[in-house]
Amino acid sequence: MTGGPHAVMLWRPWEWLAGFKEMDADILLVLCTCPTRAAANAIATALLEERLAACVNQVTGIKSLYRWEGRVEDDDELMLLIKTTTAQYPALEEMIRTLHPYEVPEIIGIPLAIGSKAYFDWIRNSVR
Repeated sequence: MTGGPHAVMLWRPWEWLAGFKEMDADILLVLCTCPTRAAANAIATALLEERLAACVNQVTGIKSLYRWEGRVEDDDELMLLIKTTTAQYPALEEMIRTLHPYEVPEIIGIPLAIGSKAYFDWIRNSVR
């Protein structure tokens, strides 16, 4: 670092990103909250068995506050972090809707444009 101990380091995201190869953005991280471990396990297992997901992480300790039917609700939930492809998303969403106990489950797909090529390839090869 130049400029002495009080130099300001500017964050230049374009320099940081230059070291990564841009991906095709066909990989998705899908978020889905579940009210119970049993519901989370059922959904995760079905997605993996049907090869609609390569990996499903269950994150416990989620506190959700949301508006539902005119009231503010406060629930403990689990968050599923589901790795899949855009091609599998429609079938994955349908399966979650079929198995999920909520009338309107949270199902949010986030495209992942940057990541380990080997990991992205593994995801692609793990789903049908």
